[in-house]
Amino acid sequence: MASKPKYKRVLLKISGEALMGDRDYGLDPEAVSRIAKDVLSVHRMGVQVCLVIGGGNIFRGLSGAASGMERATADYMGMLATVINSLAMQSALERLDVATRVQSAIPMATVAEPYIRRRAERHLEKGRVVIFGAGTGNPFFTTDTAAALRASEMACDLLLKGTKVDGVYDADPVKVTGAKRFDRLNYMEVLTKDLGVMDHAGISLARENAIPIVVFSIYEPGAFAKVLCGEGRYTIVSDEG
Repeated sequence: MASKPKYKRVLLKISGEALMGDRDYGLDPEAVSRIAKDVLSVHRMGVQVCLVIGGGNIFRGLSGAASGMERATADYMGMLATVINSLAMQSALERLDVATRVQSAIPMATVAEPYIRRRAERHLEKGRVVIFGAGTGNPFFTTDTAAALRASEMACDLLLKGTKVDGVYDADPVKVTGAKRFDRLNYMEVLTKDLGVMDHAGISLARENAIPIVVFSIYEPGAFAKVLCGEGRYTIVSDEG
């Protein structure tokens, strides 16, 4: 592996499902610990790291709305699920002696700091990992959009999305044999082909702020560090394409 990462400050977006491991629901402590160790390895490289974690392993707003629940209420429930995941990741990181702060877009002072941009920047400058919980704090926005928003506010050099697969494909590689993986794409290709990298609001935010997006497999131990050194398998979305 290259000895020096290419980026100074990055945001990693992880789905809630990544924390389930082999379970059908909830949190798998081993999966949370494995991802925390990957974050630790990047932190040791001197990279400033912030995280956004989804809540789909506990509750998904769209699913609740589809079941007849009011969409705004369902989305708020999903935001609370992301805070549960954020606290679990904070605990796992602190067991590895990584100073970590959770900031919530929905005020809940007993368990997390409120989201304050300048305070978050200060934490990063002091070498702490910052986990942004509760999405944007608003219904009708996904955690993908929250990740792009926080990456923009934190002036991150890169936005990474850790998924089940090692990049962006033209079809679901789990379901379609011979699906093509892209090494590079530009933002407009992702939007016009509707490739499902992130929701359109998130892609547009990243594009407006010139933040490259990297999609890689969070299920491969050590992949996070490899990607930051330009190694491993991934897809990068940027202006260059």
